[in-house]
Amino acid sequence: MATTAALRRSLLTPKRALAPLAIARHTSNFAYVPGGPIYKGTVNDPTSFPAPNKAHGSYHWSFERLLAAGLVPLTGAAFVTSGSGAPLLDGLLGVSLLVHSHIGFDAILVDYVHKRKFPTLGPLLAWALRLTTLGVGVGVYQFNTNDVGLTELIRRVWTA
Repeated sequence: MATTAALRRSLLTPKRALAPLAIARHTSNFAYVPGGPIYKGTVNDPTSFPAPNKAHGSYHWSFERLLAAGLVPLTGAAFVTSGSGAPLLDGLLGVSLLVHSHIGFDAILVDYVHKRKFPTLGPLLAWALRLTTLGVGVGVYQFNTNDVGLTELIRRVWTA
């Protein structure tokens, strides 16, 4: 019986490491941790919803799926044709890969580095992605117009 009472006392009394958590009544006693959540309002306030926009709804989802499915025949056509004779295929493949990659990386940023939790880092990374996509687009255009092109590159890599 004495051991049961001692066990209850040890379980019910807060330990030294847990004492600040047991005493704290609100979160203003805690220091901000970099990368931690930043919330506007209280936990009982409803989440604000974005304004309805067709570009971010079912049309966006359908476009992503059609683009991903369209890359399969474009890549297959790049294997079949020769690079020099297919500048239109080079352009389509370059733009499609660029847009597909941009949408994928943007989805990662929206899911994991959203503006509500990271008010500075989220928009900064979104703009860095836009600038990187623009730079890669210029590079792909230069490669397709002034060099061998993407389909010839795929053929050379495949036969190397």
